[in-house]
Amino acid sequence: MKTRRTWRTTAKTSRSGAGARLGAGLAAVAGSLRGRAGWAVGSSAVIVLGLAGAWLFAGGEESGPPDPRARQYEDFDACLLTGEKGIVAGTPAAPVWEGMQQASLDTRARVNYVPVVGPQSPDNVRPFFNSLMQRQCDVVLAVGGPQVEVTEADAKKYPKVRFVVVGGASDTDARTSPNVTVAKAGDGLKSSVAEAIRQAVKASDS
Repeated sequence: MKTRRTWRTTAKTSRSGAGARLGAGLAAVAGSLRGRAGWAVGSSAVIVLGLAGAWLFAGGEESGPPDPRARQYEDFDACLLTGEKGIVAGTPAAPVWEGMQQASLDTRARVNYVPVVGPQSPDNVRPFFNSLMQRQCDVVLAVGGPQVEVTEADAKKYPKVRFVVVGGASDTDARTSPNVTVAKAGDGLKSSVAEAIRQAVKASDS
């Protein structure tokens, strides 16, 4: 509060000084332009100065300091790897994204997604997966056959990163690394994703 009052006082003083200078300018114009010869020029100058005065006293107030109520995010990123259609309604990734957004509201974690553009094959998916690793995502979620396949195969290379894969083969639990969580598709997918991210954020704080 002290900082805000100081800012307002400074802004008010600045506007007062500018107003005084503007008034002096108007007086100078009125005094120097006399007679019919200077009437047109004087009128134009007064109009311009008058508009400047209106801006100064009405619309020229400086904007205030940043709103302290603006949302602050934790230094934690959850990244979603999807098919080419991304997170549009009706896609397998849509409920996953909803769960990520819910977790973000609960934990203030940052969430984002990357759609795999082009052939939906492991060879084409891997560069997109690697880009998430380069961005140092804390949790990586994968939706789609090739996305899940690449994530399961490469997760063991990144033991400090947590992974959540949606669906997969029936023996997925036996093949995944300890840092991989399997989320079953269905009505509870949104809740499962949100809880997985909440647990990951909690673990990072401990």
